[in-house]
Amino acid sequence: MTFAQDDQGAWGQARRQVATIAAGLRRVRLVLPAAAIALATAVLAGEIRVVPAVIVFAAITLGVLLDIRRAAAARGAGAEVLGRRGDADDLVVDAAIAGVPDPVIVLERGGLVRAFNRRAVEVAPALATARPLSFALRHPGVLEAVRRAAEEGGTVRTEMFQRVPAERWWEAVIAPVRLPAGPDPRNGERLLLVAFHDLTPLRRSEQMRADFIANASHELRTPLASLSGFIDTLQGPARADTAAREKFLGIMRAQASRMARLIDDLLSLSRIELKAHVRPESPVDLVLLLRQVADGLQPIAGERGVAIAFDPPPEPVTVAGDRDELLRAFENLVENALKYGASGGRVELAILREPGLQGTEVAVSVRDYGPGIAPEHLPRLTERFYRADVAESRAQGGTGLGLALVKHILQRHRGRLGIDSTPGAGATFTVRLPIVTGSPSATRIDGISAS
Repeated sequence: MTFAQDDQGAWGQARRQVATIAAGLRRVRLVLPAAAIALATAVLAGEIRVVPAVIVFAAITLGVLLDIRRAAAARGAGAEVLGRRGDADDLVVDAAIAGVPDPVIVLERGGLVRAFNRRAVEVAPALATARPLSFALRHPGVLEAVRRAAEEGGTVRTEMFQRVPAERWWEAVIAPVRLPAGPDPRNGERLLLVAFHDLTPLRRSEQMRADFIANASHELRTPLASLSGFIDTLQGPARADTAAREKFLGIMRAQASRMARLIDDLLSLSRIELKAHVRPESPVDLVLLLRQVADGLQPIAGERGVAIAFDPPPEPVTVAGDRDELLRAFENLVENALKYGASGGRVELAILREPGLQGTEVAVSVRDYGPGIAPEHLPRLTERFYRADVAESRAQGGTGLGLALVKHILQRHRGRLGIDSTPGAGATFTVRLPIVTGSPSATRIDGISAS
């Protein structure tokens, strides 16, 4: 057992000495080529003879090697301790940090990487043991925090922002730790523990909140400014102008209605988000609900010259849900089709049974034959206040929250929204809702023909 430990310690010490020499060569890898090029140029220019040039190059090489040797000697005490420590202690450190869910890096006092867990590669993909942390992580704030923690012996916190491969925010916590003391000289070694906590969800949430407030303020400011301007006009120059008063009052009513719709959508969105974690369980017949939607929007369809086509299945299609929320979602989808796809003259509703990710699903599609939506807008259509065409949306009385409401309603119902569109060929919005396995409604849904 003693021979095995001695061989293991000798092998670990030799390995670290080789790593030290390799690191030294990497640091001076440009010195020798640069010296060779400079001397060769001087020889070709006739400023120096070949033999003196060779002597000078040999002297430079010798100086570099001596410098590397001195650097290795300067780390001799630490290397001796590491050599005695052996690979067994590395396994203990690896086991200790492997189960930590956050990225963790363990450093020696000299700044060399002793160990790291798998998550740490997300922060610094070039991490390697026995190499300085600065080779893999070049963030000045983190490196300065490591230096301070090593010098002051206390815990240091700092934040780090990465732009590639994706935007990430991290909180780095650097804390000195000491291995348990004991009779063995390797015990009591001081290390630095660098842990990273992912702040990305928090930062994105803060940014979304700031964007939401800015957008809501902007959307409310426009109609309020319009109302204020018309009130001033009616109190001033147009006080006795009956025709202008009637015109302005009509515009003011439209702006007030716009604000009312916006506030109503904001309140609805807030209510849905508050109970997003509670899945509704009340039975809802989608056939009756879609008939109500189609009948309720017939006046708007008649005004725009659009026909609503809906061929319901003969049997009820029942899913678990909140009837009012589902009614709101499908009304938004059909109303959008009537407003923005009116040029096609037709809106089609359909119900199909399809295999889903977790069993059979009910797919309800709303298709229009209007101008369609450009591909670059499709990924962002369900964002709050996002509009593919701002002017057209406001002209149609849109608030920019309709599809965001649909998305959050479907998320609460564990459903999904799919959007397919080709410019010039209309758009299809498909709602997929899961069927509750084993319920009577599921039996009825299974009987629907998918043709």
